[in-house]
Amino acid sequence: MTQIVLVTLFVLFIAIGVPISYVIGVIAFLGILLIPNLGGIVVFMKLFTGLGSFVLLAVPLFILAANLMNHGNISRQLIDFSNALVGHRRGGLAHANIIVSMIFAGVSGSSQADTAGVGKVLIPKMQESGYDDGTAVGVTAASSTLGSIIPPSITMVVFAGIANVSTGKLFLVGILPGIVLGLAMMVVVFFISRKRNFPRYEKVSLLDTAKLFMKSFPALMTPVIIIGGIVTGAYTATEAAAFACVYALFIGMFVYKTIKPRDLPEIMKETLKLSSLSLFALATANALGELLGYYNISTQAAEFFAGIPGGAPVFMLVVVAFFLFVGTFMDAVPAMILFVPVILPGALALGIDPAHLGLVVVMTLALGLVTPPYGLCLLIAGSIANIDVERSFHGVLPYFIIGVVVLIAVALLPDMVIAIPKIISPSYF
Repeated sequence: MTQIVLVTLFVLFIAIGVPISYVIGVIAFLGILLIPNLGGIVVFMKLFTGLGSFVLLAVPLFILAANLMNHGNISRQLIDFSNALVGHRRGGLAHANIIVSMIFAGVSGSSQADTAGVGKVLIPKMQESGYDDGTAVGVTAASSTLGSIIPPSITMVVFAGIANVSTGKLFLVGILPGIVLGLAMMVVVFFISRKRNFPRYEKVSLLDTAKLFMKSFPALMTPVIIIGGIVTGAYTATEAAAFACVYALFIGMFVYKTIKPRDLPEIMKETLKLSSLSLFALATANALGELLGYYNISTQAAEFFAGIPGGAPVFMLVVVAFFLFVGTFMDAVPAMILFVPVILPGALALGIDPAHLGLVVVMTLALGLVTPPYGLCLLIAGSIANIDVERSFHGVLPYFIIGVVVLIAVALLPDMVIAIPKIISPSYF
């Protein structure tokens, strides 16, 4: 009876629009209070212990790095360079939107920061250039999901901590699929641009392109330095995140000279606000995990996943379908905290590489950022363009579909996903 009441309350709170982190926390608190001889103090203990990880320190640090990049107008340098490369093609601004998201993904690790930083510049620019609102929002929101896939990635850091997987290995596995997904989105832009006759800019001369490259070179080097250091073992993901902050601050203040000391309090304030959302959700999910463990729900669910007939391919397709559903109403961090421990034993029993499983989970939940009702990236992009959720989702739908196609290919072809990382760093495999 207690379980039915808790599930009913969970669904009710979600339906009336209560933020998911609060829903998880309230359900965990009420559920544990109803357990004899346990007491509500357990909830608060789990809230704190859930955040007591050195790996999780990378979350606010990568968010700070992204905010420094945005406030320092470093993203604008990347936009100008990307537009110089592809702006002369039909739909060039949409192509540039995707390219800059691929580059920005290698710096921030946050899809939401990508949507906000790149979207504030490119969505109005696309609207002024003759793109319809739906396309401007759809391209921006969809391409920003690459921030969770192309390393460094905050969600990959969290998964690595939950599943005890090497962060460097997970980052390596995510590079190629992230690039392939970005290129697939550019193919969609190519066909839509021809159909709707989107504008193109004059071709930028080779000399001017070279000048823009040199101007954006400090920003372009950021992902190379961060990922290279992690993969080679020079520093951990958390140390890389700290270095990214120092590097972004340095080039913002002394290279581009767009960050002033007076800007730092506001940057820190925004970082704390965004970090608190992710970390509070993570903490409450850890408390709810204790409740699920008491009722043995996690074990029952693990047995269900482990007993799925059809072997690893069917298991991975079920995982994709499950997390696509979960991602429509829950953020990636609490979703992984709650459900990765449930599916991990079944995956290991079937011989699935945890890094491959992590990549599939991260990609699936990244697509959840553009699906309503949660769809945080979709909501951010839609608010910038001042259009409703229905029009926003209609614009993002072609890119979401191609994203699902790439995701299924990644889920079913593990050897192709892991082949190049094995060559680059065989010690991880």
